[in-house]
Amino acid sequence: MSKTKTKYAAASLQELQELGRKIIVINGIEIGLFLVNGSCYAWRNLCPHAAAPVCEGVVCGTRLPSLVYEYEYGRDQEIVRCPWHGWEFDLTDGSHLADTGGVRLRGYKVEVEEDIVYVLI
Repeated sequence: MSKTKTKYAAASLQELQELGRKIIVINGIEIGLFLVNGSCYAWRNLCPHAAAPVCEGVVCGTRLPSLVYEYEYGRDQEIVRCPWHGWEFDLTDGSHLADTGGVRLRGYKVEVEEDIVYVLI
């Protein structure tokens, strides 16, 4: 049996374009809503490492794989860095950048209709 998800109006697309992100509360759950390269993403504001408010961290890029002594920066505005311990997460899929064991942010489906961003829970 599948549960029916409820759609919540979370922000206007214009608001996200201006701010880049917005922290919202739906049913007592803090969620970070992000606009990344024209697409919207919603992540629970809870770092899987130590329960920090991860969505309040710096939105930045990261160092890309490169040769020794070469430091190439990329993926600008696609990464959120946890404010407590610096763990970095990909804002497009929630994955932890350094962990291959499946550590990730908890995400929610997002829909945009007539410039309103909805989160499905």
